[in-house]
Amino acid sequence: MAQFVSVVLKDTETVWGKIFQQSGSTYRQPKLVLFRDQVQSACGFASAASGPFYCPGDEAVYIDLSFCDQLRTKFGAYGDFAIAYVISHEIGHHVQNLLGILEQVNSQRSRLSETKANQLLVRLELQADFLSGMWAYYEQEMDYLETGDIDEAMNAAASVGDDVLQKKYQGRVIPDAFTHGT
Repeated sequence: MAQFVSVVLKDTETVWGKIFQQSGSTYRQPKLVLFRDQVQSACGFASAASGPFYCPGDEAVYIDLSFCDQLRTKFGAYGDFAIAYVISHEIGHHVQNLLGILEQVNSQRSRLSETKANQLLVRLELQADFLSGMWAYYEQEMDYLETGDIDEAMNAAASVGDDVLQKKYQGRVIPDAFTHGT
């Protein structure tokens, strides 16, 4: 799994490096931190319960390898491209950081109610999904995708949506509490 994650990361670096270069910028590659159980980042302590995440403080993508297993067993998201989607989504947050979007959103969130701040977080997460989709487009252009890969990614995204998780763990859906979208 560690090797697969590294290969996907390298593909994202290639794609985003070219996109940034075409726009006259330089893509700073993120660090990759693989973990199980718990990890300390510049953003604080995280347990496996938080799953994969991006920390702008150290420009690192933290991939919980046990989450990769849980995608299939706990969330019903099968296939290698389901995992690739999760990685490219976290890279999407890195791209947002490089473009200054994370800083802008965090600045705005501090002045908003919890409901409005959550709505901003949902937009941020959906934009990371969009950036993941951009990466997938370039993967397809390079003829790297197999039949069913996009379906695997879409299923993974849907499986970890706020609506699905809230229904599963709380028995009801509370849209004002969404932080990742549906």
